[in-house]
Amino acid sequence: MKIKNVAVLGTGTMGHGIALLCAKAGLNVVMYGRSDASLDRGFNSIKNALSMLETQGKLEDKSYEEILSKIKGVKTIEEAAENADFIIESLAEDLELKQNIFQSLDEICLPEVILVSNTSGLSPTDLAKNTKHKERVIVAHFWNPPHLIPLVEVVPGEKTSQDTIAITLEWVEFIGKKAVRMEKECLGFIGNRLQLALLREALYIVEKGWAKPEEVDKAMEFGHGRRLPVTGPLCSADLGGLDIFNNISSYLFKDLCNYTEPSKLLMDKVKQGEIGSKSGKGFYNWTPEFLQKKQKERTEALLYFLERDLQKNKY
Repeated sequence: MKIKNVAVLGTGTMGHGIALLCAKAGLNVVMYGRSDASLDRGFNSIKNALSMLETQGKLEDKSYEEILSKIKGVKTIEEAAENADFIIESLAEDLELKQNIFQSLDEICLPEVILVSNTSGLSPTDLAKNTKHKERVIVAHFWNPPHLIPLVEVVPGEKTSQDTIAITLEWVEFIGKKAVRMEKECLGFIGNRLQLALLREALYIVEKGWAKPEEVDKAMEFGHGRRLPVTGPLCSADLGGLDIFNNISSYLFKDLCNYTEPSKLLMDKVKQGEIGSKSGKGFYNWTPEFLQKKQKERTEALLYFLERDLQKNKY
């Protein structure tokens, strides 16, 4: 493993989770935050996540204190980049902001330092636009919560070198995640394209009055959700028979939602300020008790699969 010193830019949900993963794998981590308050929030989030993992016995042979001691907080990009072999930014999803960050990093870092974005859909080619060393810019898109979900989409830009791709893939696996390599970039990558296609049809079903939101979610939870952890859509089609799926496609594709703009149902919800758990109302009424219940259920399910993944790797 060539990477020893990692800089994580950002202390939010994704940034602190990536810092934790790197430290848990034994790497030296510098976490950048714009202020003491930002760094405090990041470290508190790391401590809470570590406490949960420790309680569940998921720290393996590492101790809480040992992992925490591997992470140092700084408040300037220059400090973050000073000794880094590998820099991953997880800042606001704003193209101009990220382009400026990558331009600055490109100017202050040695050419061999790899520059990575955790963007959920922005083009790595666009991110590298203002850099001289475009070959070292790449995307590694983690999924939330990063310390519990294995997936990391590794997405090269037009000028990204094979060495950069190989080292990034190695780093992802080294910190205990599952790397999915894209051959070339596309909007939204793999995960968000699939997620938004599913959401579009779910919204359409509700718009048409065919089923209530809760029933649509139940169909996913108790149907597809039970087999997707083992068989993705293409493997499921193989198992079911491509001839059967071809026949279904011949009549159902014509009837599926083909909106190219956001759903009116979704836009109306947003206009009314009903944006989900953050506002207390979306398709569900998010009381504090209901929010805590769903978060607990999600965490328990993710911990179950985390344990399963660990056992599969061991045996």
